[in-house]
Amino acid sequence: MKALPTPPSPTVLLSFDFDGTLHHSAGDPPVPAAFFEVIRRLREEKGVIWGINTGRALPYMIEGFIESRFPFLPDWVVAREREIYFSNLAGQWLPHPEWNDRCEREIDSLFRQSRNVLLEIRQLVEGHTRAQWIEMDGEPAGIISQTEEEMEWIVDRIEPLVIGEDHLTWQRNSIYLRFGHRGFQKGTSLVHLAKHYSIEPANRFAIGDSHNDIEMLDPTHVGMTACPANAVDAIKQRIKSNGGLVTQASHGHGSIEALRHYFLTPKASD
Repeated sequence: MKALPTPPSPTVLLSFDFDGTLHHSAGDPPVPAAFFEVIRRLREEKGVIWGINTGRALPYMIEGFIESRFPFLPDWVVAREREIYFSNLAGQWLPHPEWNDRCEREIDSLFRQSRNVLLEIRQLVEGHTRAQWIEMDGEPAGIISQTEEEMEWIVDRIEPLVIGEDHLTWQRNSIYLRFGHRGFQKGTSLVHLAKHYSIEPANRFAIGDSHNDIEMLDPTHVGMTACPANAVDAIKQRIKSNGGLVTQASHGHGSIEALRHYFLTPKASD
């Protein structure tokens, strides 16, 4: 499995959240085959560069490519909402050291500086909820709640605790929450990638379905935004208020609908 040949002068950057947006575990296949037909057409006709912007770690993202029967790889992946990788002609994934190394250094420094407030949050979570506090290599602090309602309760109470922290933030997707650095998330990673390819905001597209996609869908970062019909209400409201597209279809079929809307719908003058 390899990426499509790189266009000599990329003109548009496409960014897709994976789980819930492009991928639907109950689908057969989980990502519609028609999605890849549209990507191939946009590559040939418009010179698009495309990638996956996900909370998954890279090994789990690779599993997702195999499970979803990708006929070719994306040009890039943002893994764990912050790490940038590029695919090469051999089908390998190469880290972007300039970005990834700086990201890990600054996150490590941030978590040392914020250890007291993180301890306070942990005590709150473990003392008042059934949620699980997570610490592991590469994920210094995170939470898995029992329900989305419990996660809402947690978020409401940690928000005031981090007001005085300049860089500490979190990314939430359903019952999962990951603490991180404001400078390294889906939105800033997308901006860095766009600058790498010299693509201006007006020619950037992003689609996502959950809270951790908010920064990626910021209209200051991308000129074209969308969410599928299955997106959470907060994302739908944000997309509507910013003039983006809430699709009629869900998951991968919603992604296809959004691509057709922005790139393949004939103009009135045609």
